[in-house]
Amino acid sequence: MTLTPEEALEQAALAGIHRLRIPTPFAVGRVNCYLIEDEPLTLVDTGPNSGKALDELQGQLGERGHSIDDIELVILTHQHIDHVGLVEIVVEHSGADVAALGLAAERLASFGEESEREDEFAVELMLRNGIPQEVAFALQSVSRSFRGWGAKAEVTRPLEDGQTLPFRDRLLQALHRPGHSPSDTVFWDAERRILIAADHLIAHISSNPLIARPLDGSSERTQALATYIESMKATRELPAEIVLSGHGEPIVDHVALIDDRLAKHERRKEKIYALIAEQPRTGYEIAQAIWGNVAVTQAFLTLSEVIGHADLLVNEGRVREAPDGEVVRYEATG
Repeated sequence: MTLTPEEALEQAALAGIHRLRIPTPFAVGRVNCYLIEDEPLTLVDTGPNSGKALDELQGQLGERGHSIDDIELVILTHQHIDHVGLVEIVVEHSGADVAALGLAAERLASFGEESEREDEFAVELMLRNGIPQEVAFALQSVSRSFRGWGAKAEVTRPLEDGQTLPFRDRLLQALHRPGHSPSDTVFWDAERRILIAADHLIAHISSNPLIARPLDGSSERTQALATYIESMKATRELPAEIVLSGHGEPIVDHVALIDDRLAKHERRKEKIYALIAEQPRTGYEIAQAIWGNVAVTQAFLTLSEVIGHADLLVNEGRVREAPDGEVVRYEATG
């Protein structure tokens, strides 16, 4: 029998995994961090770097009889600021180790410099895909203003894909599932069939596969959506009964959710193909045709969506990128 989300949270709590809902300043709302009551006492993700988030983290830990001083291990699921912002403060208070994907260690350790490179990369990508300069620079300013919510993290326990983290009462296997970000890592408890998935899967909203610089520091952009689809297909094969997400409620039928998301991406891909077949368009022109003014206010988000689906069409040989002066247009090959 399929659990309800409430029953899933209760079952996770009985297994020693407790959801901590930490406030963020972002539209997505609260972020889910998880306290694993085991040896070592472990916090999965930390919330953003703000006094309000720290107060609530302390308060919710206190309800479990703990404080941040007691944390012995912090696990970071990925590089986004709403998940890593308080890590420095937690480590300063507790002396905890920090475990994260080893490939992401340099990115996490150089937060400020890497954020600047990411913003420069995003501006170049937006301009190349037809987004007006004033929009691209405005979004760069917004992104810079958000940096205070993040923090650098010194990874003391770098993890490899497939590596097992041993605890007193459980084993957690780290599985690299890039797509939403290049560093997305999920943690699988095979014995209890519980997956701590962070933003890899979210029940009420799609996990946006945001185009980003690869973790190896190369200038090539990631094929975020194509990568994410392969990651979802891999996760689909896990016999999970409970998936604990980075936002919102637990997922109790991840196979159905993944199948629905894959079908939606297929429909969106065909909609974008129809627009390109009608006439060559830049990524921004496609975004405007689909979302109108939202394509301005959420320019990088919508552009990531368009380019992700265009990548699929390019990979299928149905579309090609055609340089047109300063910009690139997509055109149908047929």
